[in-house]
Amino acid sequence: MSVVLGIDTATDVRVGLARDGSVLASEAFESTRAHAEQLLPLVQQVMATSGVAFSELTAVHVGVGPGPFTGLRVGVAAAITLAEVLGIEVRGVCSLDVVAAQWAGTGLSDEFVVVADARRSEVYWARYSADGIRREGPFVSAPGEVPDLALAGPGAQLTGRPVGGPALIDAGLLAASDALPAVGTEPLYLRRPDATVPTTRKSTLAQPRIAMMVAEPPEAP
Repeated sequence: MSVVLGIDTATDVRVGLARDGSVLASEAFESTRAHAEQLLPLVQQVMATSGVAFSELTAVHVGVGPGPFTGLRVGVAAAITLAEVLGIEVRGVCSLDVVAAQWAGTGLSDEFVVVADARRSEVYWARYSADGIRREGPFVSAPGEVPDLALAGPGAQLTGRPVGGPALIDAGLLAASDALPAVGTEPLYLRRPDATVPTTRKSTLAQPRIAMMVAEPPEAP
């Protein structure tokens, strides 16, 4: 039996849980500026309301972007630390691929593009075939350089064109899918970060905090 936790902080904070490929939970804290403060509490909430103990987890799937430096660092660091504490696999996937898989499952017939906000008046994007396979990207560019194809993703509206596909990342699907290509756990920044890595971790990401968290059984829903 597999029990997989999904984490994505490429945009806001998203956490999902799946057992044997079936989604148990998919939750979000919709803020792009509270990743460090909200990620681990949301993980604990999802585990508790699903009635799943941390000791039952068999893997962690984490979205590695592309996305802003600070948000990605929080999610990837937490996923790696949690996997190390539990002695389980951590698997990084492109966050845009998750959105593509959501839309491809609806029976598209043509290529499409998934777009995310890169700030600085730019966007991240990648091109996909109708079956959700990534054909190009991810890239970072001005919104006007995004190919003239059907659009999805959390930054698609920045192109000024109609958006037809899902706008949000489903962390439940991230947790449930083993078919998404593994891309390693190096965050996809695609350009130099605005911030530098601090010499010490914030307390919300410290390994002792995560070790304490996973040692506590989830509260009953």
